[in-house]
Amino acid sequence: MADQAARRGAGVGVVDVCTAAVAALPVGGAGLSAMSRTAPSHPLCSTDDISERLEELQLTVGEGPCVDAFLHGSVVLTPDLLARDLQDRWMVFAEAALEAGARAVFALPLQIGAISPGVLDLYARVPVRLDAEELAYALAFADLATLVLLDTRIGETGGPRRGPVEDLGAYRAEIDQASGMLTVQLGVGIEEAFVRLRAHAYAQGRRLADVAADVVARRLRFPPDAEPDQAGEDR
Repeated sequence: MADQAARRGAGVGVVDVCTAAVAALPVGGAGLSAMSRTAPSHPLCSTDDISERLEELQLTVGEGPCVDAFLHGSVVLTPDLLARDLQDRWMVFAEAALEAGARAVFALPLQIGAISPGVLDLYARVPVRLDAEELAYALAFADLATLVLLDTRIGETGGPRRGPVEDLGAYRAEIDQASGMLTVQLGVGIEEAFVRLRAHAYAQGRRLADVAADVVARRLRFPPDAEPDQAGEDR
């Protein structure tokens, strides 16, 4: 991880943890989201387009292994998303994740004591079961990601995209800004504004990041009495 960070000319960040996890484990990609019980959650990094989609998808629909791992504080291992119980458990996420190209997803909460700043997600394109040694490695990467986040090194990898790895600090800032603007447009609190933003993205089948960008650029407004999918776009 230190070598990867050195090549980028930055300190070790969560993108380095995710990239190292993919190299060491039988998975196709990794993503990490910062999560909180009192504020909107945000994707922080991903190693490829599929992992980026999975992080955003769980945030948008409010369900999935990442959400469960955070709420229950325990590892969620889903070796095959086609399993019937998972189809019933995550009716929206399971189908959308399969369409995105993921077949297995493993969610590991980041936790030290009572502090839980987020979740590390790993995915595979084929059904996969992690053996005891692989799970131990995955948990070690989750511990490292926790230390990096708590050491406030997050954000040091910001800037233009370099290959498949991207830090999504700007993404988080834009969603925060869009949510703040909606508090004024809708006359609601920040949590309700974020829910409305997320609901509109889901109803329209759009990426949350794209909807937030439209709000910030004032291409999209949410009238106070409009339903989430009835917001008007300025042309």
